[in-house]
Amino acid sequence: MFWPELGRYGRVWSPWREMERLQQDVNRLLAREGAPYAATFPAVNIWASDQDVIVEAEIPGIDPADLDITVAENILRLTGSRKPEELKPGEVSHRRERASGEFTRSFRLPYAVDSGKVEATYEKGVLTVRLPRAEADKPRKIAIKSQR
Repeated sequence: MFWPELGRYGRVWSPWREMERLQQDVNRLLAREGAPYAATFPAVNIWASDQDVIVEAEIPGIDPADLDITVAENILRLTGSRKPEELKPGEVSHRRERASGEFTRSFRLPYAVDSGKVEATYEKGVLTVRLPRAEADKPRKIAIKSQR
């Protein structure tokens, strides 16, 4: 009778489980190097209506003076940096999951916005950017004329 080789924790060895573990190890390694940080930070939610687009970005621990928000054509770009936490003499880092460094995120907006009326607020670590839709780009109701 054939008995499959037992892996960790007394389970039957599975090449798929080993591939998942390898992927997790590679992800942890890259996270230390900052690769996923640059691609996914800050986490962003975007809502759109007929009147405006609202973008919320989670940026805890970042000074608003270290942020740059630009709108060109229908592209919103968030650029900034998070300074590394300085350890005091005698302190040793036990765990660091919050990466530091520069970041840039760009988003194509669903329509043209009035860049002169864009407003940004920062409260409790959340940046909210309100981008009003350009008047020329708003949908217009067309009256139908009858020729009787």
